[in-house]
Order: sequence, then structure tokens, then C-alpha cells
Amino acid sequence: MIRYSRIVEKFKREIVMLKSTPCRWGKCTFCDYIEDNSKDINYINQINKEILDEVTGEFGVLEVINSGNVFELPKETLEAIRKTIVDCNINCLFLEAHWIYRKRLDEIREFFNVKIMFKTGLETFDEQFREKVLMKGFQYKDIGELKGFFDSICLLVGVEGQTKAMIKKDIDLAREHFSHFTVNVYTENSTAIKPDHELIKWFQKKYKSLEQESKCEVLWVNTDFGVG
Repeated sequence: MIRYSRIVEKFKREIVMLKSTPCRWGKCTFCDYIEDNSKDINYINQINKEILDEVTGEFGVLEVINSGNVFELPKETLEAIRKTIVDCNINCLFLEAHWIYRKRLDEIREFFNVKIMFKTGLETFDEQFREKVLMKGFQYKDIGELKGFFDSICLLVGVEGQTKAMIKKDIDLAREHFSHFTVNVYTENSTAIKPDHELIKWFQKKYKSLEQESKCEVLWVNTDFGVG
């Protein structure tokens, strides 16, 4: 498992993949990333401190991901991140949180006291598919409310049941409403959710140009950020 990497193209930054306690939501049907969770707090903190020791501050920007949300990281790990921010002169932090934590984001901003880019795994704007198939738990009233909490969204592409029209609408809305978004091409895993390989081939051809768009990062495979 690779847990530290550097992203040297768009939005240059270091990235660490930390261990955490179980995801509080934990219902996403396509996600087996939560298998990286642990209930052994001492072990989690030990691993995370070793990973954070690799951060150099080269870009002044750090992304912290884990198998859930930043809120599931133990307090000692959060304090280690804060120390890393100070020691390495980090001025911007990328973090991820689920919709259920939307009203607690300021707690994290106050704790770290640096600029934070909050990302969230929306996966798709299509409510029916998002909530009935992917089980994401995003009950927002409109995009304005979503933007009011999060700076960036992650979209998922290539799942059985998705359509070209759904994907096109997702990309169009992300372009229109967000200054940063990530597109993850679905990689088959241990869950019952399967990829649509023909849809993925279409997307790879149709949206290859997303690589050139300054506000978009594409993970053609789920380890493209160098961790995993």
C-alpha cells in the first residue's frame, strides 16, 4: 500500500492516505475502501505519524485522504497533521468530508487555521442513481446549498446503470458551478457494483480533453494520484 505521493501537474501538492476509524456513513454500495478502517487507535496513529513524516512542504499544499472523512481521524492524528502544517509551512490543505458533516466543517477550519479546500464525494448530480443505487446520502435542496458547504466535488463515471446523458450532465454542472472537481473512472472492486466497460471506453474517448481543463483532475484508474 502506497500512502505518500506528490501530484506534480494541476494543483501541485503532496498527498497522504491515512488510516482512520470506521466511516460514519459507511453505506456507499460501491466502496470497499472502508476496509482500510481500523478500531485500533494506537495502530492508526503510529501508521499515520510515519506517513506524515514523509511530507516535505515542497509545494506548501497538502491533501489528506482516508477511508472515510477527516472527522474519523483520531485526535492524535489530527494534532500530527497540524504539527506537519506548521513544520512544513503548509498554507493550503485539501480534505474530504461527507454531506453528514457539512455543518461541522468550520471546526476543522478553526483547528488547522489554514486555507482548506473541502472536497466531497457526490459521485453524480442524478438524485435517483446517487441515492437508490450508490446510496450516497446527499439530501441537498439545490446546487447552491451544496456549493455553500463544499469547494470541490468528486464524480464517479462508468458504473453499470449510468448513461451517457447522466455523465454529460454531471460534467456540465461541475464545470459550471465549481472551481475544482475530480472525475473518478470506476475500478472494479470487491463490491457487487460493476463497471460498464463500454461506457468507460466512450468516456475515455469523449472526455479525454478533461486532462487539459485547469479545474478538473481525472483519475483514469483509482491510483492515479499515486496512493492506494
